[in-house]
Amino acid sequence: MMSAQQDTRPIVAITMGDASGIGPEIIMKALAHEATYAACRPLVVGDATRLREAGAIVGGGLEVNALETPAGAKYQRGTVDCIDLKLIPAGHPFGQLSTISGEGAYRYIERATRLVEAGEADAICTAPLSKEALHAAGHKYPGHTELLAHLTGTPEVSMMLVAPKLRVIHVTTHIGLMDAIRKIEPGLVERVIARGHATLVKSGIADPRIGVCGINPHAGENGLFGQGEEEQKIIPAVEKCVAKGWKVTGPLPADTLFFRAARGDFDLVVAMYHDQGHGPVKVMGLEAGVNITVGLPVIRTSVDHGTAFDIAGKGIADDGSLLEALRQAVDLAPKRRLAAA
Repeated sequence: MMSAQQDTRPIVAITMGDASGIGPEIIMKALAHEATYAACRPLVVGDATRLREAGAIVGGGLEVNALETPAGAKYQRGTVDCIDLKLIPAGHPFGQLSTISGEGAYRYIERATRLVEAGEADAICTAPLSKEALHAAGHKYPGHTELLAHLTGTPEVSMMLVAPKLRVIHVTTHIGLMDAIRKIEPGLVERVIARGHATLVKSGIADPRIGVCGINPHAGENGLFGQGEEEQKIIPAVEKCVAKGWKVTGPLPADTLFFRAARGDFDLVVAMYHDQGHGPVKVMGLEAGVNITVGLPVIRTSVDHGTAFDIAGKGIADDGSLLEALRQAVDLAPKRRLAAA
């Protein structure tokens, strides 16, 4: 193991999510892998007692190092370093909606955000939270994306889902379908395309190919379906992006665009609303998807599945999505220099 002075592995703050869900279990599973520590320095923000309980459920024999600050972290396989907020009582039930867990999920995100802002971590990777528990605890946010936007003072962000062979960025997310159609306008579509373009360029795709979904069936089919939404809301944005020299195509029928993207025709799909983008990604497999919040001043990736209360506490939850989310966080995190490590 290299010394702390020479260690350039990014520090990834992993938030424990809803303590009543599968988050603690998948974290303990993911941190049992040698490859995790080869790629990054994982720092859990959560509750040490809960992690120990989860560790006993999943096995693996990992120790939990309870910390108040990152200064005492070891970042070595076999020991899980945890910024311990001490919010979850011992024996707190798994699989049940809880305001205690909802409050914890909020506080973990808040602390992780401050760690990155202070330069004590390089990226955030989030385990799943329960929106209902979050709301019950008095935090009225639709999800992680909006909560992080609030904590960082970011006026507008986008959700990008990444699965094998498919990347999707959303123009709208957690609002009703009729509200989404009203909210979509050329300026918003252009900004979302720009955020997606910038993210892919930073990740090493120099000239990304971007396909933009229509709103209506067959992308309106030249006015046959809908009330001219494609012409009014999407085409002006696409034209502006093309004028910048970007490879942006659309609006295209969603029913064929996702197929074309999955076979390699496009590097990114721009979905107009939540289910239009989420459905195709989740067909690829819940264990493989990763959620990336685009436009924040901090890097944030997440599993693309929920708290799974029905299996929480049973030790059978799959850590595949968390491992992929950690990999994406490492890829997107600012690279540390030797002198600054």
